[in-house]
Amino acid sequence: MTAKIIAVVNQKGGAGKTTTSMQLAGTIARRGYKVMVVDADPQGSATRWAASAEDASPFPASVVGLSAANEKVHREVKKFIEDYDFIIIDCPPAADSPVPQSALIIADLALVPILPSPLDMWAAVGIKQVIEHCSTVNETLQARLMLNQTQANTTLSQESAEVLSEFGIPLAKTQISQRQIYRQSAAFGVTVHDLPKASAAIKEIESLVDEVFAVLGIRKGKKR
Repeated sequence: MTAKIIAVVNQKGGAGKTTTSMQLAGTIARRGYKVMVVDADPQGSATRWAASAEDASPFPASVVGLSAANEKVHREVKKFIEDYDFIIIDCPPAADSPVPQSALIIADLALVPILPSPLDMWAAVGIKQVIEHCSTVNETLQARLMLNQTQANTTLSQESAEVLSEFGIPLAKTQISQRQIYRQSAAFGVTVHDLPKASAAIKEIESLVDEVFAVLGIRKGKKR
């Protein structure tokens, strides 16, 4: 099969795009799929994440830096679609880069991590417009919002979920909580699966992967 392409996008920085990209990529790779992360952000956070892994235990997905491709990212990614099962594009903020639009032209799924705050929800209107614009070219593009860095039982998280449920882009059922272990993953170049006392985080990420698979029409579980 040609690769399923997931573009992790948002209008503004700090929403957790790289964390989402790397946890997804590593978790999908653990299920037996061949996965590549395209680091399309000039900050190079995904590349640094993978480089932090120990030589004896490399990050389970390939990471390729393509930030210099700018608006031609889609052309570069096409070169890899026969070689991988999944390609996850970690995009820079859409407000100041042509990369997200380029990525969305070829993506099967736009995944939008969003923080439960008014500023972030206001900014999400911008990425919604970008996704809708790209959908006129890429008619099979699907999209999901995902609440990130939530805090259990807080009014703000609950209100954010209610507001986003009427946003016009479906909201993922899985919410990713604010946990120190996600930052630790980056420092050690791993996913949460490789860290102790991570069962709650592992459950969240596995649930998110299950949802992504359902959207893309892929069965749960390991690659056959």
